[in-house]
Amino acid sequence: MLLRLWILLACAWQVCLAAPGAQAAPLVVIVSSDNSAAYVETAQSLIQELERGGLSRHSVLQLNASQWSASRDESPRLYVALGSEAADLLARSATGVPVLCALLPRGSFESILSREGRKGSSRFSALFLDQPLARQFHLIRLAFPALRRVGVLWGPESSRDRGELRALAQASAVQLVEAEVSKDAPLFPALKQVLDGTDLLLAVPSPQVYNNSTIQNILLASFRANVPMMAFSSAYGRAGALLALYVTPVQVGVQAAQMARAVLEGKALPGSGAYSNDFQISVNEHVARSLGLSLDVQFLSRGLRQSEGLPW
Repeated sequence: MLLRLWILLACAWQVCLAAPGAQAAPLVVIVSSDNSAAYVETAQSLIQELERGGLSRHSVLQLNASQWSASRDESPRLYVALGSEAADLLARSATGVPVLCALLPRGSFESILSREGRKGSSRFSALFLDQPLARQFHLIRLAFPALRRVGVLWGPESSRDRGELRALAQASAVQLVEAEVSKDAPLFPALKQVLDGTDLLLAVPSPQVYNNSTIQNILLASFRANVPMMAFSSAYGRAGALLALYVTPVQVGVQAAQMARAVLEGKALPGSGAYSNDFQISVNEHVARSLGLSLDVQFLSRGLRQSEGLPW
């Protein structure tokens, strides 16, 4: 009798030990567009930050888009979609669960909303990958205080920012040299027009303008014209842009985790989305030397952070 009771108690104890990992439903489900390095690094940073905040690792489930499509049994408190494919997938799925999209530019997010007939809201929001225009323009003024002309190529997804950038340029007494790129307006005539009349090319995210097929030729043309480029990704900085302002996967993961924690505490996602409250600056020293320029990353980072009240 005692032996039988001991066995029953032992079995019950094992069930209790197994229950948290085996039976607890996840509170947060991360859906990545694929398994590439940026998505993996962001997801790892997000999970680590959630754990630092006290959330159990068993409360977070990590899937790629194909895995989530194959099985939609989970009903978490929040989905985090990493990349445009995952965001598009969840936009088309009536899960009834709030979705935070990350690792995609604002233009891509707005295209998804338009395509799916949705509006940004606290139920479907985003942490934008691109940097706010005011931050970009402030960096330009810090790096080139005597600069008088800034060139920009507008694509279909970026032209919505035209009014804001014009206002920033006017407030700083800077002339904006603009050209449109579309199906009816090819890239390289527009690029030549801008490079012929500007001191700096500001790259703003637009897949029709800046992509893997065009970037090397754009950088080569700007270098030959002696016009430096300020880019929106570290990859473009390494490829030949003089200056780059961007957010890293780790920084995205940390802020996405902070936003996820707020949802778990009963707060709402920002209805109109949010820009990163952190950033990284890089300078291509080879390009700087070739152009006879000297830029101090520490000075630029400190100045930009101080202007926004961010910790240094």
